[in-house]
Amino acid sequence: MPKEFARRLLAHEVASARPAEANDSTAFHVCEKLRPSLSKYLGVDGFRSVLARALARAGAEIPWMRVLHIKADGSLEGLGELKRKLDSSSVAEGEIALVEQLLELLVIFIGRALTLELLHDIWPRFDGQKFLKEAEHYEEK
Repeated sequence: MPKEFARRLLAHEVASARPAEANDSTAFHVCEKLRPSLSKYLGVDGFRSVLARALARAGAEIPWMRVLHIKADGSLEGLGELKRKLDSSSVAEGEIALVEQLLELLVIFIGRALTLELLHDIWPRFDGQKFLKEAEHYEEK
């Protein structure tokens, strides 16, 4: 799935975040918002597995992401410490890679229609029409 979709979703999340949340990791916010819905379908262990795979795939592209950890409840930890060591563009690149990989895996495992429905339920104002076109392109490969 193109990085541009992940970038747009992260930008949408930044725009909708409350000021206190603005300094937190946007990718963590996206994952946290996806966690309850996906855990309902996949269970906590299933969500952890999908997120772990997304993190491994993102870590292959962005090596510093390999130090992040997934807690037992499926939440991510470790970026706070890294943000002090990395510049903002490196952090943004990693966040985009993680969200991109997570969305790609969702399309593979639950399909584009359910993925789009899930995204719309969480972010009703986010335009998913372009996502449908991008998902169709991805599935054709």
